[in-house]
Amino acid sequence: MAKSLGRRVLFSGYAKLPTGITATELYKVIGLVILVDLDTETIVEADCTLATQVARKHVAETMAGQSLKNGPEPIVRLIDQVYQGSAKKAIITAFRISYDKYRSFKEGALPAMFD
Repeated sequence: MAKSLGRRVLFSGYAKLPTGITATELYKVIGLVILVDLDTETIVEADCTLATQVARKHVAETMAGQSLKNGPEPIVRLIDQVYQGSAKKAIITAFRISYDKYRSFKEGALPAMFD
C-alpha cells in the first residue's frame, strides 16, 4: 500500500553564504527546504546544503517537528541557540524565505488547491 502524503507541501529558501567557509566553495548559496504538513502546520522534514553531514543532519533534526503556527521567530531562536557555525545567518535567512513562501501559500493557494 502506498504511503499517503496527505497535505504536505515543500518550501525552499536560498541565501548567500559567508566567504571563507567550505560550504561557500562548494555551493556559493545555501539551499534550505522544509516539508510541511499543512494540517498540523509542522515541519515534517528539512534539509540544507551545508558542507558536512553532521551540520546538515543537525539542522534537519533541529527543524523537524517544529510548529509554524507561531510564526518563524521560535524556530529562528532555536537555530540561533543550537547552530554556532559560520553559516548561521544564511541558514536563518533561508528559513525566513521558506517561511514567507509557506505563509503566502497558506493565504492564497491553499483553499483552491485542496478543496
